[in-house]
Amino acid sequence: MKRPGLYAMKTRRARTTTQRSSATVPPYASRVMHHAVTIFETAWGWMGIAVSEDRPGICRIVLPQPSRLAVEAEIGPWKMAKPAGANEQILREAQKQLIAFLEGKRSTLDFPVDLSIGTPFQRLVWQATLRIPYGRVRSYKWVAAKIGGQHYARAVGLALGANPVPIMVPCHRVVAHDGSLGGFSCGLKAKRRLLALEGTLSQLKS
Repeated sequence: MKRPGLYAMKTRRARTTTQRSSATVPPYASRVMHHAVTIFETAWGWMGIAVSEDRPGICRIVLPQPSRLAVEAEIGPWKMAKPAGANEQILREAQKQLIAFLEGKRSTLDFPVDLSIGTPFQRLVWQATLRIPYGRVRSYKWVAAKIGGQHYARAVGLALGANPVPIMVPCHRVVAHDGSLGGFSCGLKAKRRLLALEGTLSQLKS
């Protein structure tokens, strides 16, 4: 049985495009850096991933969008460079793993990520969230307890809202303490679909 889609699209071979731009970095970046960006098509829609030239690891993931142009808008006006060497390998491997994950053929992701864009607190939250396994959900209070106390639950939600690499840092697995969905920076429709893919949506309140 086919899973409901974010967009009614048939699975097609992933097509990759690399772009160049002379614009500045997004407001949440601290300095101008060049990033290699790959945009590709999946069974769920178009996605984008990026890696910086001076740090190994994926630093940005854009969840499925209805078009390549929509992904470009989400990635933002970074200075883009052609991928080469190790960065090209990282992008290729991340693309392959993400496509397989969304097709239900893979439950883990192990490509390198670069979380240096976050504040120290945000990085603590993201690292704690990385410990939530496939097919499980945890509450914002659970994550907060892992980094110092449940009173940080609201701040945890804000940090997860700034997560630059969703799916890899599985913020979709963090839900409200009462069993409701909570929030998701990419929209609750996307969160529901990811949880349905992992078989955990039925555990939550509708």
